[in-house]
Amino acid sequence: MLHRKTVLKSALIGIIVSVSPRSAFADVPDLSPASDHKKTAAHPLSTAQKSATEKSVSPSEQIHVMGHMDQARGRIFPALGAVSYGIDEKQIQATPQGQNATFSQIMLRLPGVVQDSYGEVHVRGEHGGLTYRVNGVLLPEGLNGFGQELDTRIIQSMNLLTGTLPAQFGFRTAGIVDVNTKSGSQLKHNQLSLYGGSYQTFAPSLQLGGHKGNFEYFTTVSYNRNAIGIENPTNSFRPVHDLTEQEKAFGYFSWHPDDANRLSLLTSASYSDFEIPNTPGLPQLYAVEGADIQKSSVQSRFLRDSQTEQNYYAVVSWQHTQDGLNFQASPFFRYGRIDYTPDPIRDLAFQGVSEHEVNDFTTGGMQFDLSWNIARHHTLRAGVLGQYTSERLDTNSLVFLTGSEGQQLSATPQRIIDNSGNWSVEAGAYLQDEYKITHSLTFNYGIRYDRFASSFDNEGQLSPRANLVWKPFRNTTFHIGYSRYFAPPSPQYIYPSTLARFAGTTNAPASPVGDATKVEKSHYVDIGILQRITPELQITVDAFSKWAHDMTDLGQFGRAVILAPFSYRRGHIYGTELGLSWRKGHWSAFGNFSFVKTGAHDINSAQYQFSQEELDYIRHHDIQLDHQGKYTASSGVSWSNTHHLAYVDFIYGNGLRSGFANIDKEPQYAVFNIGYQYTIAPVPLGHAVRLRADVVNLFDRKYQLRDGSGVGVYQAQYGQRRGVYFAAVADF
Repeated sequence: MLHRKTVLKSALIGIIVSVSPRSAFADVPDLSPASDHKKTAAHPLSTAQKSATEKSVSPSEQIHVMGHMDQARGRIFPALGAVSYGIDEKQIQATPQGQNATFSQIMLRLPGVVQDSYGEVHVRGEHGGLTYRVNGVLLPEGLNGFGQELDTRIIQSMNLLTGTLPAQFGFRTAGIVDVNTKSGSQLKHNQLSLYGGSYQTFAPSLQLGGHKGNFEYFTTVSYNRNAIGIENPTNSFRPVHDLTEQEKAFGYFSWHPDDANRLSLLTSASYSDFEIPNTPGLPQLYAVEGADIQKSSVQSRFLRDSQTEQNYYAVVSWQHTQDGLNFQASPFFRYGRIDYTPDPIRDLAFQGVSEHEVNDFTTGGMQFDLSWNIARHHTLRAGVLGQYTSERLDTNSLVFLTGSEGQQLSATPQRIIDNSGNWSVEAGAYLQDEYKITHSLTFNYGIRYDRFASSFDNEGQLSPRANLVWKPFRNTTFHIGYSRYFAPPSPQYIYPSTLARFAGTTNAPASPVGDATKVEKSHYVDIGILQRITPELQITVDAFSKWAHDMTDLGQFGRAVILAPFSYRRGHIYGTELGLSWRKGHWSAFGNFSFVKTGAHDINSAQYQFSQEELDYIRHHDIQLDHQGKYTASSGVSWSNTHHLAYVDFIYGNGLRSGFANIDKEPQYAVFNIGYQYTIAPVPLGHAVRLRADVVNLFDRKYQLRDGSGVGVYQAQYGQRRGVYFAAVADF
């Protein structure tokens, strides 16, 4: 196992990305075919205008070259008819907790995003299925735990692409989270932040960045310690046994040997310890040899289960742009581990099984994408992606033997050791053409072929994509599109031999069947319009529908927070989104509303995780997915000037599904947040100091995200009660 010191060493290296900011409202979809060409603040620079790289480059020339390269990269990965919602650094500051907010909290301020437990979010009724890109570079997929390794502090701007995605986006297609990070050439000052408050929160962080000649870097290191690492399973103000310590380091380094090329290194390291929170007062269900039920120590409030998560990745990129040809090649590598450590005696007493689990992922691959202006009205795009993943699950379990009726036969636990693993290969290639039919009408069409081969499945698919973008008037943009998707599951198959080991024990599978999860294949259509009412006010409306076979879902099965895939034979998701944004002078406001309806039929993989009664019901009835938030809304208003920032923020959720076969629903909730920031500038020995206060859940609303029931749901979770936080940020 990698040790914490490995992370701390990585923190000294620092790390993350460079890209020019895109000014965007939090709820504005970007539907213009040329929008991605406008993402940079710097003006484009033709390579013909520059001679060979000089030995000495002025700061203004460096930023100019950076803008040129970033604009070229934007032409490789344009939205082209997909719905794009953006949020920038200024808007993040007007979000509860600002740059100290978790990445999922930032995403909740975008349309169609629903809150769940363990820091999860669901986009347009999907469970997972998100692809993360940093400065146009694909991040290798990690494990399904609850640590959030992307750090909000790195964001200069962030876009969420959904809908009918162009052909360059494959595999995880529920949404593309595209992060443009702060850069050394744009970062005016280094930054030290001290943040803390309720729930014993203490979170210092450091940002360093700069450039010299053709070289630039940006790094950030952070530490977070608090006593509410995972959602509280009860409605009490303070959870029991919920301490977390999280260490993260990100860094980005880039070098321009000349004006047509850029080499970059993106690295990240994160190490997180979580205590699994307890529910006091649970009854003891099993007798354990040597454990006296009368002893006060055998109580559920004293459970000491914990989980450690580690994630490390590195991506090297070579970008080239010259004479209408732009390409980027990026080899990448990632390692991740989840280590769940039980409390043997108490786990046996309260759930009949104590299982130490270690789940490892190792991924390596290569991504290549290009764009080429082959004719006046045609831009050709093509690319390939291939990656290999190795997964290993080692378990060391203590269980009790049971009789034919499930009764406990002995108080002496039996040890079962099972070590298994999987592998998978994902490969995809695409070819597409952006055809500008007229100045106001663009047709983007293409074809993509994907292949998934693994230790438990082998499938492939040819997927057409098409988007039509029409701008009939200066302030009106309309789009309609169709996409065929191919979304492989994560390689976490449990073999029949493993299930057989636990037969006749308290960890026996609920059902003897455990088919392998297959690739989700779906048809997706999307139609929408963006209308700018005034220069300050614009509104968006978008509708979508998806029909899927072998629809993939994720569930938690057991106390360890490792989300495992299962699937439905068929499913359907449809909905609509409404967004409004306004910005004038010192004022800014946004409002989002979404409606999503889901349906699924017949669980056809990993059936061992569900009772036979529930399997039979779902085989004969359409059910709603457990992560469906039928209605959701977010809004906020802020006022800011040179020295002051004040905001009011609001989140509404209609409640996720619960109960047998997701028949029931959690209660709806509404949460208000407020905050204020004061900037002192200039200051001795520095440039500025910002003092900030945030109140999260202002009215201390008790709201339940999960009650422990529902398909693939294991434990209850409540939203955070009121929290008061303070920050001091110094630029130096």
